[in-house]
Amino acid sequence: RGRGAERSMSFLSRALVRALGGRALGAPVGPPAMEASSPLQAAATLCPRIFETRAATCGVPVQQTRGFAMKFYNPTTPGQRHKVTVRRDHLWKGKPFRALTKGKRSTGGRNNTGRITAFHRGGGHKRRLRLVDVHRTLYGVEGVVKRLEYDPNRSADIALVEYDSSGEVSSAISSNSYVRKRHAYILAPEGLKPGDRVISNGKDAPVSPGNAFKLRDIPVGVEIHNIELRPGKGGQLVRSAGVTATLMRREAEDGFCIVRLPSGEQRYVLGECMASIGAVGNKDHHNRKLGKAGASRWRGRRPVVRGVAMNPVDHPHGGGEGKSSGGRPSSTPWGKPTKGYKTRKKKKESDKFVHLSRHDAKRKKSR
Repeated sequence: RGRGAERSMSFLSRALVRALGGRALGAPVGPPAMEASSPLQAAATLCPRIFETRAATCGVPVQQTRGFAMKFYNPTTPGQRHKVTVRRDHLWKGKPFRALTKGKRSTGGRNNTGRITAFHRGGGHKRRLRLVDVHRTLYGVEGVVKRLEYDPNRSADIALVEYDSSGEVSSAISSNSYVRKRHAYILAPEGLKPGDRVISNGKDAPVSPGNAFKLRDIPVGVEIHNIELRPGKGGQLVRSAGVTATLMRREAEDGFCIVRLPSGEQRYVLGECMASIGAVGNKDHHNRKLGKAGASRWRGRRPVVRGVAMNPVDHPHGGGEGKSSGGRPSSTPWGKPTKGYKTRKKKKESDKFVHLSRHDAKRKKSR
């Protein structure tokens, strides 16, 4: 492995030297000057995409490809061949803050009567729930980000924040159920790092990632996440990895703001509702590849069975002699069309808050 990797990377180094016109790796190549302590470092600096692919396939340890968001694996087993994961070098390696966790009981997709209400659920690794503060109601209290952590219950990372507890601040902290022992978890936005200071609804606070404000106090055009739909209820919109919304404009007469969601939908939200600044972190989450079926089972996801492989009592496509094609347009187990059928209620209560639907936004964009 070591000798083959050396030959492969030396070939890459010679190719880079030829491409640079005979200049040695590590020599200045235009502004700004680049310094390299080794051919590997020079290769990674000059041609990161080539180096990433080469390192992933020729036996170079994955740890040498630092600087890339994704981690590739050598095909030592069939499950490793196509496996791609997100790097977690910047995340906390230890256990979570115990006071901010609680046990999670698995239901296996069953309700209180024992019937399956959520299909393809069951098994998986045991987890503990992280109590994430999506309300951000500690107004004016500044906190310091201690570390970033992995959360098995969501796609985004979370940040552990430590608050000061001086004077009247301590009483506000003690009344917040999501703050325990002066610590709280928040969603980690893109760009947040340990040592940064965050504040909620602070006077003269900067509009920087991690800070939270009421929508009426946020400048128009700023990217936001963790948006409330009702004041005090806690953030409900834009909380998964890599997503962001944009504050489009404020309506002065009725106190509403128009927010463009990741789907393209534009929605009216009260200006008194809270929102956090920035895009949610872990933006490369959607690029990962599990590599094998067992990785889905670790996450509590069971296999999906085709309708044509079932019996008639279980699915409209079921039954027939031998292999059949279903005999009807694709439908759900309850007989609804699966392709193109709108399942939203015709007269839903929240329709009055939709300024521009995602379907209209898509048609408007394609013109």
